[in-house]
Amino acid sequence: MISPRTHLLTRRRLLAGAAGIAAAGMIRPAGAVLRLEVTEGNVQPVPIAIPDFLGGSPADSELARSISQVITADLRRSGLFAPIDPAAYIEKIVNADAVPRFADWKVINAQALVTGRLTRQTDGRLKSEFRLWDVFSGQQLIGQQYFTTPDNWRRVAHIISDAIYERLTGEKGYFDTRIVFIDETGPRERRVKRLAIMDQDGAAVRYLTRGEDLVLTPRFNPSTQEITYMSYGQGEPRVYLLNIETGQREIVGNFPGMSFSPRFSPDGQRVIMSLQQGSNSNLFVMDLRSKTMTRLTDTPAIDTAPCYSPNGAQICFESDRGGTQQVYIMAAGGGAAQRISFGNGSYSTPVWSPRGDAIAFTKREQGSFGIGVMKPDG
Repeated sequence: MISPRTHLLTRRRLLAGAAGIAAAGMIRPAGAVLRLEVTEGNVQPVPIAIPDFLGGSPADSELARSISQVITADLRRSGLFAPIDPAAYIEKIVNADAVPRFADWKVINAQALVTGRLTRQTDGRLKSEFRLWDVFSGQQLIGQQYFTTPDNWRRVAHIISDAIYERLTGEKGYFDTRIVFIDETGPRERRVKRLAIMDQDGAAVRYLTRGEDLVLTPRFNPSTQEITYMSYGQGEPRVYLLNIETGQREIVGNFPGMSFSPRFSPDGQRVIMSLQQGSNSNLFVMDLRSKTMTRLTDTPAIDTAPCYSPNGAQICFESDRGGTQQVYIMAAGGGAAQRISFGNGSYSTPVWSPRGDAIAFTKREQGSFGIGVMKPDG
């Protein structure tokens, strides 16, 4: 599960710094500015040059280089950008305020150029600056600076990557996010599962539980630093809330029966889950403010794996009410459910896309597993 991170940085915008950049004759119409558009499955990555950021001292230069390397890795990993080998660079960036020699960057086929600088302030904080340039128009697309403590340098790099990604693709970046997952270690007969968190690129791994209890299905709160997950902490599966900053943990609805498959609503104010009572399980939602539980389904079947649509108006879930596991959707407040998966095999674990235009699912047929996507109307 991936979550956005709360920005703890001071950000300012940089203006285009040189004469001529704002001259009317050098600025192309907005539609002509470099912009990456993904229209089909095959994408030609944008060639982008990311020279080492400049530093005010040898130590700062090394840290500045690390920032540019993280940005390079972020953008390359997205599959939409092709960072150019620094060995091909003609111009050596020595002044972050100067206008680059765009002719040199055109020669190596760079379409976009990122320049930056890192300086240490008198209070010990770092000021990280960057500019994104359109090589063909000679236009500065964005320029920003961030003030933060030295231990946050990786976050600065990811935030810069997000800004570049959003400016060139029109989509929000995802580099300044974290992944919560289950870490499994130990011999096969004594496996230990711990709840863990890390940056989206695998750095900064931190364990949130000690492995004393079995933990499963962690999910981030989209608006606060909380995680919901299932644990066998008291002998029977329960849904828990964990504050990842304070470590405080609480049970979400301590009701008879097994509760599982928790997921937050888009506003982070509710948790939807399955509650098993007898041989069947139904969907319930807990309001985290009032601590009230509302039943959403009431069938003799197994309803589980609920997920909200991005606008919170609907939920998708899996159910065997028709004889086999299939995907259904219904209003977030309950009511009639509509089946949207058909065909051979069983469908499970549906998840709504961030845009709300698709639902991903897993499918099992004759012993084979697959992952697919369908429209919300099937």
